[in-house]
Amino acid sequence: MTSSKAEMIRGIFAAYMSNDRKVVEDALTDDFRFTSPYDDEIDKATYFERCWRNSNWIERHELEKIFVDGSEAFVTYRCVAKGGKNFRNTEFFTFEGDSVKRIDVYFGATYENGAFVKQPS
Repeated sequence: MTSSKAEMIRGIFAAYMSNDRKVVEDALTDDFRFTSPYDDEIDKATYFERCWRNSNWIERHELEKIFVDGSEAFVTYRCVAKGGKNFRNTEFFTFEGDSVKRIDVYFGATYENGAFVKQPS
């Protein structure tokens, strides 16, 4: 079960890069919730309305670590954007059966051309 959850996470990130919304929609439960520093437990429809966008600005995701423990998983990744910016995030996934019920995102630092970029407070 552990490897299938890790593979699902890899598949979701790959689908985001290929802009394959259907794969991501099918991976999420109907009562899915998403939380980030900008979003507080938004539902599936609001997630796609607010957070899903064309991924043309991203060069690649580098999945650094995936830890699965039962029905929960952490993934830490570096997102490399076109134009030199990159950042690291960690996402906490909660599964219900073979679907993702919840994702909580924790933002990391941003860099541009190797230099730290202070974010507005």
